[in-house]
Amino acid sequence: MDLQKIKPVILLAGATGYLGKYIAAELERQQYKSILLTRNVQKLADIESRNSKIIETEVTQPKTLKGLFDGAETVVSTVGITRQKDGLTYMDVDYQANLNLLNEAQNAGIKKFIYISAINGQKYRNLKIFEAKERFVDELKLSGLDYTIIRPNGYFSDMGDFLSMAKSGKVYLFGHGNFKMNPIHGADLAKVCVKAIKSNEKEINVGGPDIFSQNEIAVLALKAWSKPLKIIHLSDWIRKVLIWLVRTFTSVKTYGPIEFFLTLMGDDQIAPTYGEHHLEDFYIEEVRKQKNGF
Repeated sequence: MDLQKIKPVILLAGATGYLGKYIAAELERQQYKSILLTRNVQKLADIESRNSKIIETEVTQPKTLKGLFDGAETVVSTVGITRQKDGLTYMDVDYQANLNLLNEAQNAGIKKFIYISAINGQKYRNLKIFEAKERFVDELKLSGLDYTIIRPNGYFSDMGDFLSMAKSGKVYLFGHGNFKMNPIHGADLAKVCVKAIKSNEKEINVGGPDIFSQNEIAVLALKAWSKPLKIIHLSDWIRKVLIWLVRTFTSVKTYGPIEFFLTLMGDDQIAPTYGEHHLEDFYIEEVRKQKNGF
């Protein structure tokens, strides 16, 4: 049987982001036909094939989306920003841009919308990043479309702050460093996202295969740089004061990602385990790249 005749066409928004590239590659690997939306066509040149149609567009401008969903049955959106740029806010991108996609999906008769949010988004709605994401989740649930919300427990790329500190020979943690997390590699998360196309699950919490304390992540990062194991524990009240200071004296553009990082460092962030990629290997490879100038 020709798989192309039975698999739905997938429209992927945010195809050039960290996760988007892995999803685009996974769709290709599983022989899905796809429509890939991007702000920069050149960034997807390496994955263009007979199964994919790459379209340059701006999801923050709803008029540019007209007609692009034709032929698709499912939308997957990774659209979102961690650090505000180009004058755009979290509400502009994480909420409004995704709402633009949702509105066009409804107009085009799309059957399912898959949205990648974040773990514990409902719990941390007070954070600027999550406020926008969860506001869109509310819209999606009321849209009448079939949907799946995927809540990953952080990406390996988010663990770069530990590696950056370790390069200097010291890693700073708040409290005792015993809070745990299990971040996931983009390639593993992409498999979860593609599997969700045919899943009936409405919300999927997912993390990587290994659960670490913050101390253990610090050790991995220091070992990757072949540094002595020097971890400095700061009182947790310092973390709380820093959150108050950045909220009070800086703009949301500045404090959004800092608020996000510092808040999530103050609790366990554990999701069901999945995947075959390991953070230790990721750190070793990242150090190799940096040493070789990549």
